[in-house]
Amino acid sequence: MCGIFGIYNHPEASNHTYLGLYALQHRGQESAGIVSSDGGHLHHYRQMGLVAEVFSREVLKKLPGKSAIGHVRYSTSGSSELKNAQPFVVDYAKGMMAISHNGNLTNAFLIKSELESKGSIFQSNMDSEVIVHLIARAKERTFIERVVHALKQVEGAYSLLLLTEKEMVAARDPFGFRPLVLGALKNSPVVASETCAFDLIGAKFIREIEPGELLLINEEGVHSFKPFPTKPHHQCIFEFIYFARPDSFIFNHNVYEVRKSLGIQLARESPAKVDMVVPIPDSGFPATLGYAFESNLPLELGMIRNHYVGRTFIEPEQRIRHFGVKIKLNPVRELLKGKRIVIVDDSIVRATTSRKIVKMFRNVGTKEIHVRISSPPITDPCFFGIDTPSKKELIASTHTVKEIQRFINANSLNYLSLEGLKNCVKGEEENFCYACFTGEYPYPFQMKFD
Repeated sequence: MCGIFGIYNHPEASNHTYLGLYALQHRGQESAGIVSSDGGHLHHYRQMGLVAEVFSREVLKKLPGKSAIGHVRYSTSGSSELKNAQPFVVDYAKGMMAISHNGNLTNAFLIKSELESKGSIFQSNMDSEVIVHLIARAKERTFIERVVHALKQVEGAYSLLLLTEKEMVAARDPFGFRPLVLGALKNSPVVASETCAFDLIGAKFIREIEPGELLLINEEGVHSFKPFPTKPHHQCIFEFIYFARPDSFIFNHNVYEVRKSLGIQLARESPAKVDMVVPIPDSGFPATLGYAFESNLPLELGMIRNHYVGRTFIEPEQRIRHFGVKIKLNPVRELLKGKRIVIVDDSIVRATTSRKIVKMFRNVGTKEIHVRISSPPITDPCFFGIDTPSKKELIASTHTVKEIQRFINANSLNYLSLEGLKNCVKGEEENFCYACFTGEYPYPFQMKFD
């Protein structure tokens, strides 16, 4: 759950990286960082917080050079603290190197233990640092060869950007779990997690970086390498359901159109006799549009979101219940009183938030509340870069749909079927990972890293 951005050979590299990260803020809100290269040295700055909070004009002026990479982080491996913020920068025998990583390595703990037994000292508890150590220890002559040597030893999900004084490398794991796209701002190559970052800076989208592909970007241009054996693709379907921005184009699809089709399919599978359809902002909007369109029902903004919510340091006493949800969402009392509604959301994880939302609708006099979810029940954790809780915390792993319905106090609850989900990416359904719904992971592994 991170966002990465890089640009090569542009006079305003750091400024464009700042804007790219701003567009990717939805992919991580814990920390932000930028590393720039002036051709002879790497300059870096990273802090906890949002992009706009971390970077000022003064800070960006201290990041000179024509190449830069950046990172916004939501931790999945390694705790949320400054030492784990990225890009991660090291000074080693062959020069300086920085890394930005989106994903999760499933064999990082084993590699780290082996390296530590040989004397390696780790500065963080991120799985990403394992790649840095493997590159630094490699005997190969060129940087791209050392990167290939390192990546052949790791397993799991990675979309990577690496920066040295002279070169940039972009890499995507052979399964293609996380998105990574290539663009150009005039003659400057640009790489990002999603195309929405290109739109903000006026860059042209060229293509997706393919699973198992590495790009070497230097003064001679962009060079493609495919050094790994071909593997079945397992792109993360949850990027479409929730994580990616709806205006992005990833995995050969427009995210908005896929989400809308999820709602259409959901309406076909689980209709309801109601007065209106109400989205749960903001991620539920596209699916709700699809549901309302297919059902021929009016769509009403019955739940309003406060878009100016940041960290809240002052909370009231327990007498104001559900404060964390109420500060973000508020139902429109006059619209909902006495009405039968369908509320559409993208997923249910622990179900505590869904329960609070249903209660808020009940408190304003809503007559009936039917809940529709535009994904199948999440029964298993993700180990490839989406921060889902352990299996015991996922309510669908231990409760039936009827039991969850009673827990959230809804009149009815229905999820999109797995078959219906696959139908929304028909023709490419075998290219996606559905492990969080099925427990069938692409390969066996042992996770342990902190």
